Amino acid sequence: MPANVVVEQPVQLLYLAASARPGAAVHARNLIVAQPGSSVKIMETYASLTEAPHLTNAVTELALGPEARVEHCRLQNENERAFHVAWVQAAQSRHSHWLSHSIATGARLARNQIQALLNDEGAEAILNGLYLARGEQLIDHHTVVDHAKPHCESHEFYFGILSGRAHGVFNGKIFVRQDAQKTNAKQTNRNLVLSERALINTKPQLEIFADDVKCTHGATVGQLNEEALFYLRARGIGSEMARRMLVRAFANDAVERITLAPAREHLEKLLTELFEGLDTSLSSHER
Repeated sequence: MPANVVVEQPVQLLYLAASARPGAAVHARNLIVAQPGSSVKIMETYASLTEAPHLTNAVTELALGPEARVEHCRLQNENERAFHVAWVQAAQSRHSHWLSHSIATGARLARNQIQALLNDEGAEAILNGLYLARGEQLIDHHTVVDHAKPHCESHEFYFGILSGRAHGVFNGKIFVRQDAQKTNAKQTNRNLVLSERALINTKPQLEIFADDVKCTHGATVGQLNEEALFYLRARGIGSEMARRMLVRAFANDAVERITLAPAREHLEKLLTELFEGLDTSLSSHER
């Protein structure tokens, strides 16, 4: 994007796995360069047109100039026999703003590596994520936020919903270098487990070498709130509908951070379809 240009319409990058032959592979690379003062919103989508197993190996690199603003929404909704490996990295200059969304609902095995380098004063990164795993899926998020300069901010919000025998992984690291004084960094990972066979491994981390910083991290793993279920049931809402409402409300914490309206509307429709077929009852056996 040229300097000081505001791209009014969102840019869409759409990758469709169309081959019916097992073993097909896609190796995608995107390079996004936002010159000083520019602004753009990008929707990057991966989906399957068949049920054949395939591999997606994708790299997206972003370079943000001074005062550039980029919102990047990445949606992975490939079939449940696919394998997806992704790497996203942003290098940020002075007073730049990067808003990242990683939405993962598909693939048999998905690995997402997301990295932000805050390489000049006043840079801000917001990493937002939602992963919905069911059946035998494994969805993995690894994040690294590298505070290399002072007076920078980062905020991470990742939400997981797990059912069936699904396995989720969140490994997030905030790295604050010695010169990065006045850093403000926050990391949150929340997980909702809907089955006794589902598994989540979460590991938020801080590695701090500066002494004048404000950094927090935390992770939670839990089930649907029984008091909230009772409240809804007492008002005439059926048990299954009440559970779906609470799961949807949990997911909305991530969805509402998406300012890219077409992406948010598409995701809301997709989640509605997924929740219709989601078993939200906690049970010790597989249905």
